[in-house]
Amino acid sequence: MDNKMALVPYDDSAVWGLQKFHKSSSVYHFANHTIQIKQNWKQLGVAAVVWDAAVVLCTYLEMGSIDLQGRSVIELGAGTGLLGIVATLLGAHVTITDREAALEFLESNVQANLPPDLQPRAVVKELTWGRNLGNFAPGKFDFILGADIIYLEDTFADLLQTLEHLCSEHTVILLSCRIRYQRDQNFLEMLEGRFSVCEVHYDPSKDVRVFKAQRSIHKEDF
Repeated sequence: MDNKMALVPYDDSAVWGLQKFHKSSSVYHFANHTIQIKQNWKQLGVAAVVWDAAVVLCTYLEMGSIDLQGRSVIELGAGTGLLGIVATLLGAHVTITDREAALEFLESNVQANLPPDLQPRAVVKELTWGRNLGNFAPGKFDFILGADIIYLEDTFADLLQTLEHLCSEHTVILLSCRIRYQRDQNFLEMLEGRFSVCEVHYDPSKDVRVFKAQRSIHKEDF
């Protein structure tokens, strides 16, 4: 399954309209900080560029409807690290995860954009969905974040297994995505089979939605 994960460069000739991803860096402003994110499309493909879904979820977090101060957060499929960086700047203790091949690149962005006093609150760690989940204490996290991580159908079962392992009854999952294809809808239906799910934010300019999920025991609260 490794060759089907996110760390696959795209053929330039097969991609249209994605010029912004070929920039070596992108600049964002969140939590009263300027964040400069390095990108590396050529070597790491989709894992090493900032997607709209990450920006929209960062914006949603900054809006303040979720209080991250002092909370324990894990980001799945972090890629460039923008979302985990913003969560840290907003006061969370964040475990920022991706596959092994992306970690050096991810770590460089995290270190470059967090002030020294905040760096201990952000830990970069390897996590391949469905594997070695014992390295992560079940139910430890208050929030699980994921931006544009549901685009490969072959990974859906492993992602759901990972979410179930990491969740306690109080854990809140926040996933941002653009519903592009039937497979995206299929994942949401799979998610709804195991969690209570609702849409909490929509950015029409980017056509990105943020979904909140919790264990089904909380269904009456939605």
